[in-house]
Amino acid sequence: MAKSLHDLLQSGLRAGATVALRADFNVPLASGRVADAVRVERTVPSIVQLLDARARVVLLSHLGRPGGRIVPELSLRPVSRFLAGCLRAPVRFIPHTAGAAVREAVAEMPQGSVSLVENTRFLPGETGNDPALAADWARWSDHYVLDAFGTAHRAHASTDGLPRAVRAKGGEAVAGGLVERELAVLAQVLERPGRPHVAILGGAKISGKIHVIEALLPKVDVLLVGGAMANTFFMAMGMRTGASLVEAGASGTASRLLVEAGSRLVLPVDCVVAKSTEPGAHTRVVDRGGICPDDIVVDIGPTTVRLFQDYISRASTVVWNGPMGLFEVAGFEGGTFGIARAAADVADSGATVIVGGGDSAAAARAAGVAPRLGHISTGGGACLDLLAGKALPGIEALSGRSDHGGRT
Repeated sequence: MAKSLHDLLQSGLRAGATVALRADFNVPLASGRVADAVRVERTVPSIVQLLDARARVVLLSHLGRPGGRIVPELSLRPVSRFLAGCLRAPVRFIPHTAGAAVREAVAEMPQGSVSLVENTRFLPGETGNDPALAADWARWSDHYVLDAFGTAHRAHASTDGLPRAVRAKGGEAVAGGLVERELAVLAQVLERPGRPHVAILGGAKISGKIHVIEALLPKVDVLLVGGAMANTFFMAMGMRTGASLVEAGASGTASRLLVEAGSRLVLPVDCVVAKSTEPGAHTRVVDRGGICPDDIVVDIGPTTVRLFQDYISRASTVVWNGPMGLFEVAGFEGGTFGIARAAADVADSGATVIVGGGDSAAAARAAGVAPRLGHISTGGGACLDLLAGKALPGIEALSGRSDHGGRT
């Protein structure tokens, strides 16, 4: 069991101690402003607890995929301004990511203050888990807090190397409140799910979720599959998929999964198709066996929506990852929104509902049901890996995981 921020505070965190807090501020920006604040807001409680303890809080995060080079459009400066508003306190932005400039800025911080370091992925050593980069950050870190569940499945310098380096020098590396909550909710689903247990998977590719499908099949009562992923199963069944997105190389995998799953894997029975994916394109509903050569499947059909809703309505546990179609395009959102509403309805009745993945979370918000859903995870990949039984490097690096630097 990883140690938590509560454990660190209870142990008597020294006033003035410097805490490196790995946040997940990988948020969309629009015109230089934070467009979706959920990930920032969920980290605020951990920051406030550390500030109340008079710690010096230094925030680390990535934004986008700059590829190890400086990309001005992916600077975290706008996030620092937004965070200051959330905290109602100054947030110093450090326009450097590592080295002497950061060390000097940290040394100047008063007790009970917070700073945000520039995008960690501006340095190639971040995604390469460079020990030298981790050691550089550890020079000014007394302790480490992981509050970025969305990056916990990545063995990067700020999520794996740094906590190990902090522990090597005698500090603690602990889970923040956001991560602790994520782990507790997902542990319940893994260890003692209510029955019936229904999983819903959508999105584009089977290949990215094979390990999840294989891990979930023995545990769930029903696995509902939609999105472009369903097209690959249609192909494996010998059906036409028209001009739809299909992962042809995964046809064999789909065939095997169909045999292994039997009746527990439920596919769409009808589809919404169009000739293009442009907003306003004419659509029509067809049976899954009636897809024409120039048709593009853009959503699940109304009969499928009702079928899936029926399964969801009887569930005690629901896990949803991935949209049912191109919900972000006007006219193609019906199936995804129908699933979101069904999940909200069953959550209202007391079922455990977990939504994982940015697209699913965005769909829930667009459908207007996000506040009604039990738990919207801040990490799609991390959520799926955990449900698939994989160890998360960012969690394994924390204090309390083992006697050998967190490795198991």
